[in-house]
Amino acid sequence: MNPHGLSDRPMSLGSLALVLHAHLPFVRHPEYEDFLEEDWLYEAISETYLPLLRVFDTLVEDRVPFRVTMTLSPTLVSMLNDDLLRERYARRLDLLCELGAREVHRTRDDATFHPLAVFHRDHFESLRLAYHNHYRRDLVAAFRRLQDSGHLDILTCNATHGFLPLMQQTPEAVRAQVTVAANHYRQNFGRDPAGIWLAECGYYPGLERVLSAERIRYFFVDTHALTDATPRPLHGPYAPIFTEPGVAAFARDPESSQQVWSTEHGYPGDPVYREFYRDIGWDLDLDYIRPFIQPTGDRKNTGFKYFRITGKTNDKQPYDPAAARERAWVHAGNFLFNRERQFEYLASRMGGRKPVVVAPYDAELFGHWWFEGPHFIDALIRQAARNPSRFQLISPLDDLREHPENQVATPPMSSWGAGGYANMWLDGTNDWIYRHLNHAARQMVELARDFPDASSLKRRALNQAARELLLAQSSDWAFIMKTGTMVDYAVRRTKEHLQRFLRLHDQVRAGTVDESWLSHVEARDNLFPELDYRVYRPG
Repeated sequence: MNPHGLSDRPMSLGSLALVLHAHLPFVRHPEYEDFLEEDWLYEAISETYLPLLRVFDTLVEDRVPFRVTMTLSPTLVSMLNDDLLRERYARRLDLLCELGAREVHRTRDDATFHPLAVFHRDHFESLRLAYHNHYRRDLVAAFRRLQDSGHLDILTCNATHGFLPLMQQTPEAVRAQVTVAANHYRQNFGRDPAGIWLAECGYYPGLERVLSAERIRYFFVDTHALTDATPRPLHGPYAPIFTEPGVAAFARDPESSQQVWSTEHGYPGDPVYREFYRDIGWDLDLDYIRPFIQPTGDRKNTGFKYFRITGKTNDKQPYDPAAARERAWVHAGNFLFNRERQFEYLASRMGGRKPVVVAPYDAELFGHWWFEGPHFIDALIRQAARNPSRFQLISPLDDLREHPENQVATPPMSSWGAGGYANMWLDGTNDWIYRHLNHAARQMVELARDFPDASSLKRRALNQAARELLLAQSSDWAFIMKTGTMVDYAVRRTKEHLQRFLRLHDQVRAGTVDESWLSHVEARDNLFPELDYRVYRPG
């Protein structure tokens, strides 16, 4: 198979677009030596991004053809490229390898847990070797190589994962989220972004015009956004529709999502797989584990997990890595079998239009929440390659090339998540933030209008005000407030970015920018160095 095109693909019943959405909010705290929420990045690198890269690179080495679509959000790319965070992650890997050596020694006389300690030690040592020697600490470049070779279709995402349907009243703020993301993508990947993952799949009618202005060709919506589109799409969620400017909308397939995501029926809940919630950071003696948890002595996950899910019981059985990997192969086969039956059914009812099934997931499911997830993806790709006549692994861009004509329709305002609209990001737990965010957005537009050609210090202050607003708009903070986890941190981040924005706004208006304080804030919230505040100019 030629990964760049479709000309040598065998005929198949349908197309499967596997979409992995990799995103984390921007968390960087140089003012602290150790900060708990930075662990979100370090865990994701060890458990998801490095394992996925190793899977993809091994498939390339083995000449196994594949196409996978993957979001790398601008905030995630910024953190992966940040020298401070790279250095801190390298130190984290060293600490985990030290813990591995201690665990091998501690369990040396335990026939059950010693092999598991060796397994985890070897796992982290191999990650350290890959991070330093193979990838030279530059994971973004590694993903870019996979895109340049035609194996990945890398998407952008809203600049800071802002939930766009709740920003409609300030169109310039919506445009800034998209334009900043597109420019950041061009800088890091050397091309226009073909597609975008709208944060939380948040769409509203008219948004497609903003995407079209950045030459973005497609985006994703949840299932009901296509089934409820106007006019009603002939093929439901199994073919894209074109919006009026020609930007395509692809819909999530509920069946393939259920098989993987469902807490009751999804593969990750199989009793053979590794138990996420049993970690030696919580299980072992505090004095022993203290050097590897929080400096305060509070416990946290270390990544060393010796038990399998077992079932709905507290009596967990020891983990068997070989059995779990074999189960991942079986589950991949089951997933493909079900897709074949699905394509047979759809192909008989779509009047010659080849169905496309879009299976999107948060990338962090694979490896972080589901330790065997990268093995599942590896097995899925290898088994699919053995029988390409049944269906093809494609990117949405491939489908648009193969089917350049599609029905024109307009989806309704929608999102994924509970309720399918804005319930997760707008309810009594978080609704207080929007009057402040919307007020700040209007003020930013007025600044860009009133200071069209600021220079030197004032320009720096205006650019930093734009950064602070973008960071405050992250949908992650509202989501955290809704779910009730780390709420204090989410509230703190929202308030701090808004307070810094307001201080910068007032200083610019007064013509009294505090350069010392500005330099401090620039060094702390340092993403998007290429940002130009005039992206907020009205018109």
